[in-house]
Amino acid sequence: MSPKRIYNFNAGPAALPLSVLEEIQRDFLDFKGSGMSITEVSHRSKWFDDVINDAVARVKRLLKLDDRYQVMFLQGGASMQFCMIPMNFLADGRSADYVNTGTWSTKAIKEAKILGKKVNVVASSEDRNFAYIPKNIQFTPDATYVHITTNNTIKGTQWAEMPDTGKVPLVADMSSDIFSRPFDASRFGLIYAGAQKNMGPAGVCLVVARDDLLKLEPANLPTMLKYSTHAEKNSMFNTPPCFSVYTVQLVLKWLEETIGGLDSMARINQQKADLLYGYIDQSGFYKGTADADSRSRMNVTFRLPSEELEKKFVAEALKNDLGGLKGHRSVGGCRASIYNPTPLKAVEALVDFMKQFEKSNG
Repeated sequence: MSPKRIYNFNAGPAALPLSVLEEIQRDFLDFKGSGMSITEVSHRSKWFDDVINDAVARVKRLLKLDDRYQVMFLQGGASMQFCMIPMNFLADGRSADYVNTGTWSTKAIKEAKILGKKVNVVASSEDRNFAYIPKNIQFTPDATYVHITTNNTIKGTQWAEMPDTGKVPLVADMSSDIFSRPFDASRFGLIYAGAQKNMGPAGVCLVVARDDLLKLEPANLPTMLKYSTHAEKNSMFNTPPCFSVYTVQLVLKWLEETIGGLDSMARINQQKADLLYGYIDQSGFYKGTADADSRSRMNVTFRLPSEELEKKFVAEALKNDLGGLKGHRSVGGCRASIYNPTPLKAVEALVDFMKQFEKSNG
């Protein structure tokens, strides 16, 4: 009997490609003829060496990274990077620019300030409850880096184009839209992304760091909080989250070999977003919460005419095998997270349900 599968719109941990889950299921008890599960093999074994090296190689190919970049798989989630970045890069007397576009940007700014670092909040969309991405930003010419959050899961906004920061390197939290579209990685000094939204299960954070930023590292940091510690040991200074890294490797393989890379993925994601936003805009019953030119292709946030209807919508959707549509607890409403692994047919099923719900309750 085939297991029951619903359409999963959770914001994270989120949907994974079915073919990846099936491959995990097939190999779980005997990984590559080892007689052990992937959760049992040593991280010092050839089996796991092959996994992590392939994952690194795929990251570099997909993002078109040159030899200046180090790829690391770290623990502590994206939230650990909020403090590690200023610890490693912001020396006394130096400053960094931050753009505040929502909850995760706010947390990153807070952590840098806790450390006593000089933070310039050069732009913010807090004045309108983070419903838009700021434009025409004046960046500090001698800042060490500019920090942005490329996609905002809670507010449903996304940078359509990366900002022009001149010679100042970009540092970006890409947790919820990494590998969803092509972009020029050479403009970034560091990219980080918690895996559980768009590329794997919870438990590992991808960090891509350029060598010139790594050279800013102070000598007096604790060993585990230095990027060089992990870069020099291929993310195996201590025991890595092997199962999470393995799953990320399989998702990257799916993205390269089944989808065909970031250009193909971007076209699919645009098609999904256009379908869902198109219906929301013409319905009159549902209302998107983000400005049209700042909308996320990953997290579609919307409201219904009342909170009672929103609760009913989420409950009835789940009965129709459409899960994870409740908005974040801090803002309410509804949210459909349509990450890379979410198929077009899932969005089609959601739109069909939305039409029927509006017909019955509008």
